[in-house]
Amino acid sequence: MNKTEAKAKIEKLRKEIERHNQKYYVEAKPVVSDQEFDRLMRELVDLEEQFPEFKTPDSQSQRVGGAPLKGFKTVRHEIPMLSMDNTYSYDELREFDKRVKKGLGRSQVEYFIEEKIDGVSISLTYKNGLFMLGVTRGDGRAGDNVTENLKTVKEIPLRIPAPGTKFKGKIPEVLEVRGEVYMPHKSFESCNKMKEKRGEELFANPRNACAGTLKLLDPKLVAKRDLSIFCHGLGVLKGTNVKSQSELFDLLQELGFKTIEHTKRAQDIEEVIQFAEAFQTKRNKLPYDIDGLVVKVDSFTDRKQLGVTSKAPRWMIAYKYPAEQAETILEDIEISVGRTGTLTPVAILKPVQLSGTTVSRASLHNRDEIERLDARVGDQVLVEKSGEIIPKVVGVLTNKRKKSLRKFQFPDRCPVCGSKAVQVGDEVAVRCVSLACPAQLKGRIKHYAMRDAMDIEGLGDVLIEQLVEKKVCEDLADIYFLDLEEVANLERMGKKSAENLFEGIEASKSRELYRLIFGLGILNVGEHAAQLLADRFRHLNKLMEATQDEFLAIREIGPTTAESIVDFF
Repeated sequence: MNKTEAKAKIEKLRKEIERHNQKYYVEAKPVVSDQEFDRLMRELVDLEEQFPEFKTPDSQSQRVGGAPLKGFKTVRHEIPMLSMDNTYSYDELREFDKRVKKGLGRSQVEYFIEEKIDGVSISLTYKNGLFMLGVTRGDGRAGDNVTENLKTVKEIPLRIPAPGTKFKGKIPEVLEVRGEVYMPHKSFESCNKMKEKRGEELFANPRNACAGTLKLLDPKLVAKRDLSIFCHGLGVLKGTNVKSQSELFDLLQELGFKTIEHTKRAQDIEEVIQFAEAFQTKRNKLPYDIDGLVVKVDSFTDRKQLGVTSKAPRWMIAYKYPAEQAETILEDIEISVGRTGTLTPVAILKPVQLSGTTVSRASLHNRDEIERLDARVGDQVLVEKSGEIIPKVVGVLTNKRKKSLRKFQFPDRCPVCGSKAVQVGDEVAVRCVSLACPAQLKGRIKHYAMRDAMDIEGLGDVLIEQLVEKKVCEDLADIYFLDLEEVANLERMGKKSAENLFEGIEASKSRELYRLIFGLGILNVGEHAAQLLADRFRHLNKLMEATQDEFLAIREIGPTTAESIVDFF
């Protein structure tokens, strides 16, 4: 293929991929299979690698994530991103309506209602149609430049077309769109499953997961987290005119942005309240978290007249639903032991309906939380599922407690191996101190063999269970001293399976250094930190001999991580 042919093919692929992106992520009406879409993307990436002179900032290849960033620069917002006032009752909504009418000097006001997405507020700036800048809200006056990370969010167009004739058919000279980046439930569950496999602390909720993801300095890792976005607002606009919030949504949709799904233009505040009442039961069935509704004066002229306070606009308010709770019985408290030795308490509950699902297990987080709640087996407890995929116990009904219930004694010994379980330093977690603990060892081998670490095919859960239980593997190093015949004689193995495993073990010896460091399972050292350490030390021996001060000299390695590395070696 010559350059002329390559350029034409690249442009054709980009148009086709952009069309499929729009159909899949914005319109939710895919017209090709995932495999076909992946094939088109691979073809584009390969062609751009072969002909790098045709790479452009708006190419869909940018969505897979570029090189790691050195840090985030602070950017001032041309128009501040203010917060909003909250209300928790319909009477307070009516008071808001009175203030708006008084400010406008009239008795009739139209409102626009939107879901209040529980995510991270961001600003997207386009110049002559090209996505140039993505910034977090920060303190409202200035935020972090996270442009490269936002390019991985597939719902964000990298280039926008000219809108329809209603908006004069011209691409705006400058367009600043405001929205909420969020992590869908499906992505959150997948993310936490991966963290659980690695023995890392789980994200508490999708919002925390989203915020943590946007702070990553490696866009390739961000791309793996499958963030999404809903657009709803406007900052700077030059080159076209919009008169209301409802009209803004029309413009955003014409330009290919994904707008908030459930909205309504309301004639008065009573219609707003009717919408809020009707939507309360629907909100628990959404594939993403909301923490209420946003009520905005629809007319932009009215907004200008109402103005803003130092903290929030006078023309907007958030109505927040009360968190849904259920009462049930705490039947038991189970303690599990993870790869890093953390003893994690889980409440075993009498099954109860909550937010449309049956709940039988809930998080108790840690020993301190059990003590704070004074939770005892047999207690009547309150369970909540507000902004959480995993329900949590939020209260104990001590007035209903039977006098005979014993105070729960958090174990000071590991329930698996019997070794001491202690709190280290300022940590909240209680950990088993024995690296020979079978529960830890199983988790560590599983983590070591996972695809993102040493990628040892054939070393799955069932085999790991047998290797540890039969004491064939007593530490990670034993993986490299396994006997083929002994492994072949294990349950569900056989000679062929054993040979495949040994091929996988042999292949793991040539993995990159960062994957080995990550695979070792050092506390607080994730994939990105492992890459930083590999880049700095180049050899495992040098890493093992390094001091805490040497680790602290690396940007992004803090005191806790530095101490963990020294302690590990």
